[in-house]
Amino acid sequence: MTPSTPTPAPVSDPAPAPVQPVLPAKPVAPRPVVRPVAAADDDVTGPPCPSCGVPNPPGRRFCRRCAAPLDPVAPPEALPWWRTVWPFRRGVRSGSGRAVRLLVILGVVLALCVGGFLLLPAGRALFEDTRDKLGDARQVTPARTTASAGSPGHPATNTTDGVSNSYWAAPAAGATVTYTFDTPFRLVDVIITNGSSTDPQEYAGQARALRMDLVVTTGDGEEHRSELTLADKPGPQTFPTGLSDVHTISLTLRSPAGLTAGRRLALAEVEFFQRA
Repeated sequence: MTPSTPTPAPVSDPAPAPVQPVLPAKPVAPRPVVRPVAAADDDVTGPPCPSCGVPNPPGRRFCRRCAAPLDPVAPPEALPWWRTVWPFRRGVRSGSGRAVRLLVILGVVLALCVGGFLLLPAGRALFEDTRDKLGDARQVTPARTTASAGSPGHPATNTTDGVSNSYWAAPAAGATVTYTFDTPFRLVDVIITNGSSTDPQEYAGQARALRMDLVVTTGDGEEHRSELTLADKPGPQTFPTGLSDVHTISLTLRSPAGLTAGRRLALAEVEFFQRA
């Protein structure tokens, strides 16, 4: 009796897995593919690299192997010494006339010092003149008035009495009137009223000086001389002076006009103004 073969039990399919939600995928950039390219050095013709000697094609600025400059720029020439001195210097390099540059700077400083010393009086005078023009002036009266000559009834003190209808009468040209001040001051202007009066008829009745020599003496004895030219007309005439430390002032009559027999050189008024 032949044994019977057991019949296999039927196999059932597994239950399908439940469907789950799927997350969105993250994009991944493709990686670059490096493709080696064999450089054919034997096929390149051109100037060799000054650093490694590899030939390079024409038009390249740097070596294709070592990246050295193929056309290096020559170093600039040294600047002349005068270009290294301020304000002419342009990119000064070491050793480009340093000693000469130092000597030039010292010479310029010395010249400025000497020029400042020589120009100091002129600069001071310009400063004082500017103050005279911008500032106010006030009248100053002399302490004493004297004259080298005169006529009875017309003393030299009439020139400082504040009125123009009285005058100092000098007999001839060359007479001098001197004004003395107790306190030295800065003389800004001198105003002269020539003749015997500001009235035209009375003005023509006496002679008058058309030129006067002005001598200003300072407190230390220094004299400043100038010549004043007056117009032959009645009324005040102003003469700027700009002198400091004034102690005495003298006026000498010159160039008489209308001086005939019986007439005298008349000077009506002299006014002095100082900086307020």
